[in-house]
Amino acid sequence: MPEVRVTGAEGEQLGIMSIQEAQKLADEAELDLVMIAPNAKPPVCRIIDYGKFCYEQKRKEKESKKKQKITETKEIRLSPNIDTNDLNTKVAAARKFLEKGNRVKITLRFRGREMAHMANSKHILDDFAAALSDVAVVDKAPKVEGRSMTMFLAEKK
Repeated sequence: MPEVRVTGAEGEQLGIMSIQEAQKLADEAELDLVMIAPNAKPPVCRIIDYGKFCYEQKRKEKESKKKQKITETKEIRLSPNIDTNDLNTKVAAARKFLEKGNRVKITLRFRGREMAHMANSKHILDDFAAALSDVAVVDKAPKVEGRSMTMFLAEKK
């Protein structure tokens, strides 16, 4: 006959007993027998109102979700022959994203003959990171992936 450790409605320890005895105690109290820790030796059961238990669990789950901050990754695309004013506009947009707590992915896209001068264009990403050095840190250094060079920036802690 399998045995379980039983706790009462107010959290008091009722000891180790058979499942039938525990169920009888729960029926007498007009409550439910709920298995709290099935992997424990012996398993732990509690005599509680199951509906109320479910409600409390959902409330705790919601509370913990509220405290979590989901960070998005925003992308900003640049080209190798970008002008300084256009670059400043993109820097301002990235600054807004970072202040909201998002990560920013800066993508430098190369087309056609621009592919031959990839190494010469790395300074654009470096300038971009330098312009945002007061609010951001480089999360992932510039890296060439196919026809583009990408870099990630994250908010300074």
